[in-house]
Amino acid sequence: MYDNLIAGVPTGLWIGGKWCDASDGARFEVLDPATEGVVATVASGTVEDARRAVDAAADAAAGWAAKNPRERSEILRKAFELVSADADRLARLITIENGKPLADSRAEMTYAAEFFRWFAEEGVRNIGQFYRAPASGARVVVQHKPAGIAVLVTPWNFPAAMATRKIGPALAAGCTVVLKPASETPLTMLALMPILEAAGVPAGVVNVVPSRRSGPVVSEMLHDPRVRVVSFTGSTEVGRKLLQEAADTVIKPAMELGGNAPFLVFEDADIDAAVEGAMIAKMRNMGEACTAANRFYVHETVHDAFVEKLTAKMKALVVGNGLEDGVALGPLVNADTRDKVKSLVDDAVAKGAKVLAGGAVPAGKGFFFEATVLDRVPEDARLVREEIFGPVAAIQTFSDEEEAVRKANDTEYGLVAYLYTGDLSRGMRLSEKLEFGMVGLNRGLVSDPAAPFGGVKQSGLGREGGHEGLMEFLETQYVSVAW
Repeated sequence: MYDNLIAGVPTGLWIGGKWCDASDGARFEVLDPATEGVVATVASGTVEDARRAVDAAADAAAGWAAKNPRERSEILRKAFELVSADADRLARLITIENGKPLADSRAEMTYAAEFFRWFAEEGVRNIGQFYRAPASGARVVVQHKPAGIAVLVTPWNFPAAMATRKIGPALAAGCTVVLKPASETPLTMLALMPILEAAGVPAGVVNVVPSRRSGPVVSEMLHDPRVRVVSFTGSTEVGRKLLQEAADTVIKPAMELGGNAPFLVFEDADIDAAVEGAMIAKMRNMGEACTAANRFYVHETVHDAFVEKLTAKMKALVVGNGLEDGVALGPLVNADTRDKVKSLVDDAVAKGAKVLAGGAVPAGKGFFFEATVLDRVPEDARLVREEIFGPVAAIQTFSDEEEAVRKANDTEYGLVAYLYTGDLSRGMRLSEKLEFGMVGLNRGLVSDPAAPFGGVKQSGLGREGGHEGLMEFLETQYVSVAW
């Protein structure tokens, strides 16, 4: 089905502008989650390879930082154009190794390419300050300089976009990088390297070290004094460990971690619009997204209407291999993810939740799970507290604003919340009360390269996208001058 596509994808380590094998020759398998078959084997980097990648990034650092911002900008703009031109091939590659339907993969490629265009524009706006200090009379000159080598650790759920969201601002800021992609989905990132080379990215500026030995490989880099930034997207559990390691050498962290997004539907909401938004917020990438709506809180007076329409939409989704026409729900990424979703659903049902749709693992090959709607989910169900990362909507009711906000905020996470209401003033007022870094107000999608993406509480530190995303890879320097 896809042998020709896979045959053209590099499967080595990309270090210093050259493809190479792991120092010990080790390789690991990449599976198609729809068939459970092996689609490729990829070099599995070692600690020694990690050191070589940092060496390459260090060798390229001075030259890349010295380039005029416009030079770096033009290279990123060219990368946007080349990625856009090759988007369909890359989208098919995402579907093969990740499982998401082709429509989702194409949307991801549009999103991923846009980070190169956005930061091509933002990289020429690294603007400082000049003013006179009121007390001393000295002139204050403030500039922002490249922070240094950045280690980028990306997840499997958006293998292209989570990488470009980090590479774009790092390169725009003048940093060189070493990227460690998720071992479930390394092929997309490796396929991007020839494109970046063709765009004019010099050797050593971007290095890629896939590995099944993620802990030791990343730890080695974080304990190299030349590394000054670590940008990670993934679980809160792993993020905490990386923060502890980053503390050893006081590396600047940017952490986009887990989420447990509430989706609030008030009595004055447009129910049809809320259902459409819910399908986007819940089912993007089969629910395998940190922004996925987990907990649906619906006002008791519109509960029945909302649930009926949402359940019908979920039941209508066509399940299958994401490369096939008409498929809207592909497999989850691996067996562990599928089994966790099943355990969360079973726990909720055992505690009294009512299954309105799905709830089971289909027969046959592939890591599939049915689109599931659970109603009257009790507060002590695990999926109220834990990130589901699957196609499961857990519904509860509320009676007033205070209860809705209290339930929404009752989580250690604080990435994104969704809110549907027909009253804009109410929406803005309640958004201020929600303890989340982002709010989708009458929208089921918040991700945008032009906006600062990130959370509060256990959902992370720092922001990606917007101007803030550039600042994560810059250090502020102040020069005091008197004349």
